[in-house]
Amino acid sequence: MRKQTFKVRLLSLIALCGIVMAFASCSNEDVAQSTVDTNTENNSNLTSFVTGAAATRTSLNYDDGAFFWEAGDHIYVKDDNGTWQKSSNAPTEKTASFKFMVPGKYTNSTTYKVYYPGKNGLNNNVTISAAQSQAQPNSTTHIGEAGDCGTADATGGNGVFNFRLDHQAAILVFQPFTNNTGVKNCQLTKIEVTSDNDITGTYTLDTTTGELTGSASGKSITMTTKGSGSYANGFPLTNSTADLATNGAYVVIRPGTHALTVRYWIKDYATNVEGAITKTYPAFDYEKNDYYDMTANINVTDYDGSKYYMWDAQKNYWNDHEWNSDNPWQPVLANESNSNFPTFGSDRYFHENEGFGRMDATSSCKNLPNANEMAWYVKNGDPRWDDDKLWTAMGHLYKGGMWFREKSLIRMLTSFQPEQGPGYTDMRDNFYKLVVTPTQGAPVNYYFASRSFFLPALGQYNSNGQLTDIGQSGYYWSSSASPADSNWAYLLQFSKSKVIVNTTQSDGGFYVGTFQ
Repeated sequence: MRKQTFKVRLLSLIALCGIVMAFASCSNEDVAQSTVDTNTENNSNLTSFVTGAAATRTSLNYDDGAFFWEAGDHIYVKDDNGTWQKSSNAPTEKTASFKFMVPGKYTNSTTYKVYYPGKNGLNNNVTISAAQSQAQPNSTTHIGEAGDCGTADATGGNGVFNFRLDHQAAILVFQPFTNNTGVKNCQLTKIEVTSDNDITGTYTLDTTTGELTGSASGKSITMTTKGSGSYANGFPLTNSTADLATNGAYVVIRPGTHALTVRYWIKDYATNVEGAITKTYPAFDYEKNDYYDMTANINVTDYDGSKYYMWDAQKNYWNDHEWNSDNPWQPVLANESNSNFPTFGSDRYFHENEGFGRMDATSSCKNLPNANEMAWYVKNGDPRWDDDKLWTAMGHLYKGGMWFREKSLIRMLTSFQPEQGPGYTDMRDNFYKLVVTPTQGAPVNYYFASRSFFLPALGQYNSNGQLTDIGQSGYYWSSSASPADSNWAYLLQFSKSKVIVNTTQSDGGFYVGTFQ
């Protein structure tokens, strides 16, 4: 993560141009008198507070660290009577300077503390919001509403006081990117930031130090990244490297040492699949008045769309016309179809068996588990359906699939026999069917989770060239033909409710996957 520092840039700008805040007051303690300093403006009991350069405002320019006042910003000052006073006016648009009109009398001191508690704050009470929102990429107009805040010691005399606003919050600048085509077709809908300690809640700007004090209980912030027009569905993820203009998002947090877990929520509106990609950040001191680059490669496992085959065919189901080819036939969304499916005599057609009895694959399915091994994965591999695990295929986002224990772990704990199935018969010679009910949820024990593998619910191409069940069911060929029918073969089939090893017609477009 790259740390950007407001502090250094602010000080350099102060040295160049200064920031002026004019406390206009009456010539004596009688506020009804009309005599005023030439640098002030009186309106009944109001005093002018004039700010100048753009370095201390309440929205952020990422490139140079400069701030600007935004519409609706107010400042607070304690007057000579110790009474909190709120500026009676506020900017109506983004501006580098503004003349705040503040009630009260300011003649007893050469120093007054100015408070900016954010748009939702009052006096010196600040609320860092747990629900933040940003309507378009690389915009910081929301940070005052989210809880950005600041204080300043205004010093001077004769009605003119200089001050520099010291920002008391920290800002995280999220910049996700991806090289995954499926993720690029998604929108970033929200970012969830969770800390090991409080980062959100109501705090107090200390009247002496100006810093945020107190403790709150909020440990999670949700940043919604939706607006209107082209951003109504979220921010784009079309960038292969970090790019603020594409999807930069700014989150205000309480400064301090935090260990963060960040969940990037993305949605594919073509498949209607939404889910989160999680990144973790170790404990780090996020200082006040600073902003921090939080770049993240947003990626999930992508599964090759060219791995669908009829059983043991020489070429894949859509060979030379895959979804990403120059002349694609391959359907990529559920229930889409194409009539150019493999036919008899094609090298995309299944391996036919003349007669009955055992036949092993010799082409695309030859390295797959045989029927016996498939059955052991199902019986002793603790199959677990995972509703939430995200993956991509053919340029789109999906979720759902089955976890199985690795062959080596099954062997160590129970039984795994390539030459004999759970029915104590060689399924390649004698038909055998196995059906089990999976456990719901991913493996939770670290040891077993680290020695399990995931098969996504990649669906199938049926005999009409239609893509069905993607995200709902998985169909995986074995290396074994059916001993009972020359045009059938064993497969592993699963859904949320069941896991099956059975035989089916060899003309299905099922996945040739990798088992561990």
